[in-house]
Amino acid sequence: MCGITGFIDFKNSSNEDVLKRMTDVLQHRGPDGAGYHFSSDNTQQIGLGHRRLSIIDLSNHASQPMFFKHWSIVFNGEIYNFQELRAELIALNHQFITNSDTEVILHAFAEWGIQCISKFIGMFAFVIYDAEKQEIYCVRDRAGVKPFYYYWDGQLFLFASELKSFHQHPNFKKEIDIHAVASFMQYGHIPTPNCIFKNCYKLQAGHFLVFNLNSKNFEIKKYWNVYDAYNKPKLDISFQEAKFETEKILSSAFQYRMVADVPVGVFLSGGYDSACVTALLQRQNNTPLKTFTIAVPDIGLNEAPYAKDISKHLGTEHHEMECSSKEALELINSLPFYYDEPFGDQSAIPTSLVCKMAKEHVTVALSADAGDEIFAGYNRYDYLIRYGNKLNSMPKVLRKSVSHLMDMIKADSIPVLKNSYNFPNRYEKLKKLLLNPSHQNIMLSLSQQFTNEEINNLFIKKINTLHNAYISTELKKEFYTPLSYMMAIDYQTYLLDDILQKVDRASMSASLEGREPFLDHRIIEWAAQLPDNYKYHHGEKKYILKEIVHQYIPKSLMDRPKMGFAIPIEKWLMEDLKDKVFYYTEEKLIIEQGIFNIEIIRKLKHHFYTLGKKEYALKIWYLLIFQMWHEKWMSN
Repeated sequence: MCGITGFIDFKNSSNEDVLKRMTDVLQHRGPDGAGYHFSSDNTQQIGLGHRRLSIIDLSNHASQPMFFKHWSIVFNGEIYNFQELRAELIALNHQFITNSDTEVILHAFAEWGIQCISKFIGMFAFVIYDAEKQEIYCVRDRAGVKPFYYYWDGQLFLFASELKSFHQHPNFKKEIDIHAVASFMQYGHIPTPNCIFKNCYKLQAGHFLVFNLNSKNFEIKKYWNVYDAYNKPKLDISFQEAKFETEKILSSAFQYRMVADVPVGVFLSGGYDSACVTALLQRQNNTPLKTFTIAVPDIGLNEAPYAKDISKHLGTEHHEMECSSKEALELINSLPFYYDEPFGDQSAIPTSLVCKMAKEHVTVALSADAGDEIFAGYNRYDYLIRYGNKLNSMPKVLRKSVSHLMDMIKADSIPVLKNSYNFPNRYEKLKKLLLNPSHQNIMLSLSQQFTNEEINNLFIKKINTLHNAYISTELKKEFYTPLSYMMAIDYQTYLLDDILQKVDRASMSASLEGREPFLDHRIIEWAAQLPDNYKYHHGEKKYILKEIVHQYIPKSLMDRPKMGFAIPIEKWLMEDLKDKVFYYTEEKLIIEQGIFNIEIIRKLKHHFYTLGKKEYALKIWYLLIFQMWHEKWMSN
């Protein structure tokens, strides 16, 4: 894994020093080396920059930018099946001078053109410059594991793995898109393809961009879409056949992620997803896997005992880190640098901690993300299936009355339930959901912290809703089920812009390559066609995955409530972070920024700090995160 950046400058305002600054600000993504290529003529300047984290072919021959004939490339990611593709290309008379997957991409592009990406199994964001055709291709992998930002103002095209590279170019205009800020306050991230800055975008997963230097125009094309899998009939297959085939695909995908010339480990939380990865890999490998778990007992985050039991049963070489709440809190100040677009998922903190621990032992770590999105693991799927029809069958008058009653009862005054994870926030969402329980509204209600009405009150200027995949209608009616609807949307939204962004920045902050074995495209293409009841079976979430795991790990070791990788954000905001909140929401500062309505900010703080309404915690947290980001990147 690495960091890439570069530019096409039709103003001829760039130089090699600018390229080096844009590249070297990504040093944390690639501490093992740097490469720069700068060319200039009367019409344009082209820069390609690369920071290297050496994973495959550690020699200098595999450094980037890499060149072959009239093509050049900068590449971030891994092509796991590169050895098979290399053999195929050698049979077609291609000759190689390295053992790297980067060179395989170049030769595959030379042989098959842009269609070569259909052959790749991996995670990737790369840019290929074709000097003969005067075209530049920017490509992002199917699921969007690897990030790719671009900026275009009509004369200057910038691209990078992280936004911080753009700040190093003198002609980058860092103008905030207020509508994107509103999206952040709603979702805790800014949904693709939108970005915090004007003229700046994220390349969508499963898409590539072709820039023609002669015409100064580019077009974006889709080459893969998760809905292509969901818009097919469900397979007519027995559960035993489905389980056998699912395990075979999982085993292939997981084993591919072990391809490396450096030590590889696995994050083991004690849950089903990471247990599945660990169990299937340990079964296929003779030497003990290196597994890693983190515990922060004084904030209630401690799956370490469960992970230890699973590790002992499977025979892995287990590493456990225990840290304090103080150590976790100290990471908050560094978040705006690594997450250089506002990012509100507080689990970025423990994720960063476990990445730092793993880096002491390995250079690559496998993370078990996406099991929930692929095999129906989230509680919200439960809510939709169990309560969606019930809510819709309730008379509208009754629903309104119940919502009004809940308005008068504080969430933390309800016995037993008040102590369950994130209950105040869920309680608040249910109140709003009662007013309109359509499937789309259930999805939005469970995904948003602020309604559209609340957002317009929060901001001084009128807010326009930006296009995003949360309101996708791509699932065809003939293949529609509530479960497929929610899972497909999660795959394109929450997974892409929250989970994958979190793991990428957290792992890269420690110069660790994070790999996502569940995001082999073959898995979702298969699982999307499985009957819903193989994934959600009589209230049992991730049923088929659990049945696979139980073949290798006793159910008694696994059978317990799902634990979130969360921190006690309400407690922190009330105590340790209270002064920070009040500093960053000081009235003079809010008024000078001219973004937020000061009266609404006062009300938010009053509800949380004076009235003790815990359901406002994430709203306060998102506000704090944005203000810290603003100070870091907009202060000068």
